[in-house]
Amino acid sequence: MEFRDKQAIYLQIADYFAARILDESWLADEKVPSVRQLAVELEVNPNTVMRAYTHLQDSGVIYNKRGIGYFVDPQAKSRLQEDLRNKFIQEELKSVFQSMTLLGLKLSDLTPYYESWLTKQSKQENNNENQQ
Repeated sequence: MEFRDKQAIYLQIADYFAARILDESWLADEKVPSVRQLAVELEVNPNTVMRAYTHLQDSGVIYNKRGIGYFVDPQAKSRLQEDLRNKFIQEELKSVFQSMTLLGLKLSDLTPYYESWLTKQSKQENNNENQQ
């Protein structure tokens, strides 16, 4: 994993978790890598990983079974989707709307591009399923 300078590493690890949960690589009640295991895998200090796990636990994304390890919370996916949806609306959409205004674009102008993207995504997912 390559880390960016503009965000704390433990938050980037939390984003890594979010991606695995949202794409269903890790499912509800599934055990996640141990702190040490993930620290080795990501080549970071175990204390940094522990800070990420504490953040994720406080956010209701993972839970700890004492002596066994950390697991994906059953509500993690819906919590993450809600949080990311709100972040997208509050931060990224504002920038998109500003650009659209400057370029004289309407939402209806973007519909064909969005539909084309959805079609490509669907085809790609079907190809991936057929290869498995």
